[in-house]
Amino acid sequence: MPRLSSSPNLSQDPTTRARDIPVDGRVFLLSQGPHGPFFNRLGRLLRATGAQVWRVAFNAGDAFFWDDPDRLILHQDTPDDWPAHLDRIIAEKGVTDIVLYGDVRPVHAAARAAARARGLTLHVFEEGYLRPFWLTYERGGSNGHSRLMGITLPEMRAAVLGPQADLPRPPANWGDMRQHKFYGALYHFLILTANGRFPGYRKHRAISVLQEFRLNLRRLLLSPVIMVDHFLRTRKIRRSGHPFTLVLMQLEHDASFRAHSDYAAMADFTSEVLEAFAAHAPRHHHLVFKGHPLDDGRSRQRHDIMAKADELGIRDRVHHVPGGKLALLLGQARSVVTVNSTSAQQALWRGLPVKAMGRAVFDKQQLVSDQSLDEFFVHPQRPDAHSYRLYRDYLLETSQIPGGFYAGRARAPALRLVVDM
Repeated sequence: MPRLSSSPNLSQDPTTRARDIPVDGRVFLLSQGPHGPFFNRLGRLLRATGAQVWRVAFNAGDAFFWDDPDRLILHQDTPDDWPAHLDRIIAEKGVTDIVLYGDVRPVHAAARAAARARGLTLHVFEEGYLRPFWLTYERGGSNGHSRLMGITLPEMRAAVLGPQADLPRPPANWGDMRQHKFYGALYHFLILTANGRFPGYRKHRAISVLQEFRLNLRRLLLSPVIMVDHFLRTRKIRRSGHPFTLVLMQLEHDASFRAHSDYAAMADFTSEVLEAFAAHAPRHHHLVFKGHPLDDGRSRQRHDIMAKADELGIRDRVHHVPGGKLALLLGQARSVVTVNSTSAQQALWRGLPVKAMGRAVFDKQQLVSDQSLDEFFVHPQRPDAHSYRLYRDYLLETSQIPGGFYAGRARAPALRLVVDM
């Protein structure tokens, strides 16, 4: 169980006023959450404390996963109308707290701005920084908007209560991936078939709801095939004997990639990596691109990578592995390159050199290499093991909750801790 330190604590923001209001005077407004019932369960627990809880639904998927219609607010207009609607909700309901999953999508960026302007407490959930068996809970913002971005390792050292070695890790069978894929497909199916009450609904992503549903369904149905492909490609790489650098791919539509990096597309990142590798890496080294487990093929990443490798004459040294478990590849990798994927923390935990090409909460001196990409491929700098342990202990004390959003066995332990926090 996380032991929350005093200050600076990512889940306790002293600048907000809601913490001084009695529980029965708190009014929580929940916006869009993870696909599935997590926010519904959270709302029930918050109501049990004596607080008032409201939920905003922007589409039929949001509404389906909320079981209190008397506390459901429909936003039926366009996203452009949302900031004014939010202002009315805050005033009419006396909102003291806003709860989000991620803080970058347009409707959540508006909520983050409103909370800051009105002095409300902003609670932000995100996938775990210490993946894969944790979720993140912070006040004020996450990822590039997290207060972690401005906290130094010496400040963390002063705040940490003590080593976290006695904390049990969540069991390795807490995988939520199948449930994540199922709820994603169901969510988009509901928007596709039952969205009549939301005439102003507009997606914040470029593709249509029908395309999103088809991609989610295809990914769900092809999961066994992808697992076999992942296993075979991983085994081939592990048995080859070639030293390799692992590139952690992200979803091109992922909010953290778009908001907290300077790349317009994932192909821009992979091209830069491939060019540096071709020019500077030792000729017997290989480059392995590890696909995101939720990659649905919309950005044609494998095609773009192999086409660029052909152009550079290094196709025989470049590999793409589809989504699946990361540990088997990390266990033999020489180094890791990423934009800002939180999966890089698994590499840091193993003492592997990491190069981050975007803005990331783990991009600290003594953790992530400050070399150029050219230098990194030749002599990558390893993280300082003591500094990473300190950083990890600080996260465990302040923002990382054991559990997950999607599987019931993972939700319950997380909710048990989060509601008190």
